[in-house]
Amino acid sequence: MKGSRWPAHYEIRVDGVLDDRWADWFCGLQINGEASQTAIFGLIADQPALHGVLTRVRDLGLTLVSVRRLSPEEARDGT
Repeated sequence: MKGSRWPAHYEIRVDGVLDDRWADWFCGLQINGEASQTAIFGLIADQPALHGVLTRVRDLGLTLVSVRRLSPEEARDGT
């Protein structure tokens, strides 16, 4: 795929609030529970690793809200 570079920073949003104790379950990604949603974000090695994280979301029965590849600026800002 042209222009696709890995590793890349992603933000995955789900309904429900998880605390940072779930970081190990999500391969060390950062967990940020806010109001009624949780942001799972960090550096993901490649496409199979991204699918692995999404599988874990499914396995927990969480509702997926969004998946967003972060720009380098957003990743640096820790968004």
